Formats: sequence, C-alpha cells, structure tokens
Amino acid sequence: MSKLVTIFGGSGFVGRYIARRMAKEGWRVRVAVRRPNEALFVRPYGTPGQVEPVLCNIRDDASVQAALRGADAVVNCVGTFDKGGRNNFSAVQAEGAARIARAAAAAGVGQLVHISAIGASAGSSSLYSVSKAQGEAAVLAAFPHATILRPSVIFGSEDQFFNRFAAMTRLGPILPVVGGDTRFQPVYVDDVARAAVMGVLGQAQGVYELGGPDVDTFRGLMTRMLAVIQRRKMIMNMPFFVAGIMGSALDLGSALTGGLVTNGMLTADQVRSLRVDNVVPPGARGFADLGIVPTAMDAVLPEYLWRYRHSGQYAAIKDSAKNLRKF
Repeated sequence: MSKLVTIFGGSGFVGRYIARRMAKEGWRVRVAVRRPNEALFVRPYGTPGQVEPVLCNIRDDASVQAALRGADAVVNCVGTFDKGGRNNFSAVQAEGAARIARAAAAAGVGQLVHISAIGASAGSSSLYSVSKAQGEAAVLAAFPHATILRPSVIFGSEDQFFNRFAAMTRLGPILPVVGGDTRFQPVYVDDVARAAVMGVLGQAQGVYELGGPDVDTFRGLMTRMLAVIQRRKMIMNMPFFVAGIMGSALDLGSALTGGLVTNGMLTADQVRSLRVDNVVPPGARGFADLGIVPTAMDAVLPEYLWRYRHSGQYAAIKDSAKNLRKF
C-alpha cells in the first residue's frame, strides 16, 4: 500500500499545492481541515480515493490524533492573521503547532514539515512573528528532525497579496501602502510546495529560509503589479505612526463587536511587521541548498492578474489591434 501523508490545512493556499504534488508522488493524501465539505475540490488532485479531506480541529488533541492515525508523514500548513478569537495567533501558530508535533512524535510519524515564516522571532515586536517562533521552538522540542520552511510573502493565483492590492486599484486613483520602503522577497507558492515535498520524502531537514529571485520594496512591488494590470495609480506611502493609529482603531472596532466585525483591512500588528524587511538573511540555508531554482514574479504574475486589467483577458488583443493598418 502506498504511503500516507496528513496535511493540516491542506486545502489552504499553500496546502493545496503540497497536496497536489504529494498525490503526483503516488502518496495517499489526507487533508485535515475544519470544514471538509469546503475542501472537496482537492479530490481530483489524485485518483479516486487518493486525496481525501477529513474533519480536524488543531485545538483539540483527539482530533489531531485521529487525523494522524496511520500517517507516515505530516505537513502543518495552518496559519492565521487573526489576533483575537479562539483561532488566534497563540492557539493556532504556537499551541496548534506544538500539538501536531507532539502527536506526530507519539504516533511514530517518520517526517514532519512545518510551514513558518521569514521573520519568526521570539524578540519581535509583532505578535504574529512571536507566535511563529514559539511554534517553531515547540515543533523542534517534540520533533527534533523536523523540516521548517520560512517563506517570505507568497504569491500565486490564489494569493491574498497581489490579488488584494490589484482589487484595490478599482476603488480610486490612489493606492495606499504602509512601509513603502520595506523590502520583500516574494516566493512562488509551488516552489514552497516543492520544498515541502522534499521534507516529506526525507530529502531535507532543518530550517530553510525561502525567498524568490527578486528583492524589491513594497512600493516597487506595487509598481510591478500596476504594470502587469495596466493601470496608472498614485502609490501613497502612509507614515507608520498614522498606520499604527488606524490599525489600533480598526482593532478596537472589531473588539467592541465581539469579533462579529473582523478587521481584515489593517491591524496594529501588521503595521509592526511592516517595519522590518521580509527577506532571506545572509548565510541562511534556502532554495540553493535544496537544489531548487525559484520562479521569478514576472513569469507568473501576468498569468493571474490579467483579470484586473480594464479589458481583462482581451487586453492583449486590443493592444495588438492598435497596430493594424486602417484602410
């Protein structure tokens, strides 16, 4: 019988790419998610019955143990940007990661891959980054030979970075950003999936910082995005102190409603994160050590951002038609 991998958060942005690649490797794939009925789209990644979503809540020991039963390897892709509520930073990225690692070790799982993030640090001013660091420490304490991947901002057709800002260009002539001079090293989602698969197959171990071939400022990334979607907007860099006040006010509004109205616009913690460059530090192990050549943004962005152009999929045809001679 083929081997089994359990992917926690396997229907999410990164998880679905890992699930697809593991299915191509011939593994059975168990996609552990809170809402399996919303993850049925993963089934066609393999042959009938090869990829199956199952119910799991990583805040519950029994639920995690059940999802790991019989697994040869495990990948944890679960993360959150929610500071409050039951599925907050600590519950998901620290305690949840620790629970998965402990259960995997107790079950005798062979390989564990944990998706973290560049900037994970116990000394960070960002609670998000602190919880990521706590999760890494807990994983290594329970599962010392785990593979930890720290990607920079991830891009791909389902991303919430370029898609989000491209959608914002439809709202007016100004595109606001926070931390316009902060540097990023965007990484293609399928390259992260390739690295995760190597961890599952035992071809990688330890901590890897994953960044793409392009390093640019936040403002520079937005300029690239605007060129792809063929829109002219003024990029306005919001000062950190103004953004901090705005983020705190939006956080307060969410708290006063008991979480009924979530702050999906800008949080105070995100503002703190944006003060620090999000790039691979010098000397860190990365794609080169895995033998992976990372994909450039220019090779991928036009493939999914075209829908934000004024003429959508017909933009190239209209541009070509301008060169036709008129008789």
